[in-house]
Amino acid sequence: MRFPSLKQTRFNLITIGYEILDGKILNTNSKWLAERITSMGGRVDRMITVGDDIGEIAWAVRESIKSGVDWIITSGGLGPTYDDLTLRGVAKALKRKLVLNRKALKMLKERYKQLYERGVIPSPELTPQRIKMAMLPRGGRPLRNEVGSAPGVLLRSGRTRIVCLPGVPSELKSIFENEVKPLIEKSLKKVFRVERWFEVRGIAESTLAPRIETLRSGSPDVYIKSHPRMEEGRSMIRLQLISAANRLKTAERRVEKVAESLRRMVIELGGEFSPIEGDVA
Repeated sequence: MRFPSLKQTRFNLITIGYEILDGKILNTNSKWLAERITSMGGRVDRMITVGDDIGEIAWAVRESIKSGVDWIITSGGLGPTYDDLTLRGVAKALKRKLVLNRKALKMLKERYKQLYERGVIPSPELTPQRIKMAMLPRGGRPLRNEVGSAPGVLLRSGRTRIVCLPGVPSELKSIFENEVKPLIEKSLKKVFRVERWFEVRGIAESTLAPRIETLRSGSPDVYIKSHPRMEEGRSMIRLQLISAANRLKTAERRVEKVAESLRRMVIELGGEFSPIEGDVA
């Protein structure tokens, strides 16, 4: 749901991988990120999926920057193989060179040493493929990966911050929670969400629907959703009202105003209107 007058921190999510476009893998990363961002008070404007193609990745990043979002989060394409092209695409979008980042290289050296000592890999040598993961767009800051090898990356382009995360869900979640979430929380515009439920009896949903539509068009900052039921042969409707604003009192006032309009409307139609307290099943 969108509230026109609400000022929120805005995000675009970009997923990279032909396996997503081919339908081989479900895009659970974007779903998880969107849920986390929304629960924190941010707003996801767009989810974009592109293949493992430098030009496509650069296009998605450039378009997101042009749209004026505060954050771009990419997932996938940070590994050591030839088709892991995310950072090259981001570098192209920002017109920056890929350079060896010493901090990222140190992270990789420590990680492969740990894996070697645990007997997971036969050698801790930093091969060209492994060093590739330390080649970041100029100005990039590596984000520690506690689960896998490839570091995440944080960059800035004007007012937009760009975060590049691995595609492996466990790695993405770890870097987001430990490294990215604290940064986002500092940048978030404060948002207050108010939700109220009401019960309407004795009126059919089809009778109430056109009036709700009229009320909704005049109150764009309040989301109105009807949930019809039948109880003991009588029509019963549960109405859900939600508003969000940068001030709690503003959101409360908007919901109360719409609730009062609904109450008068229901009574005029000969129905019963009452608030529902507590959790709604």
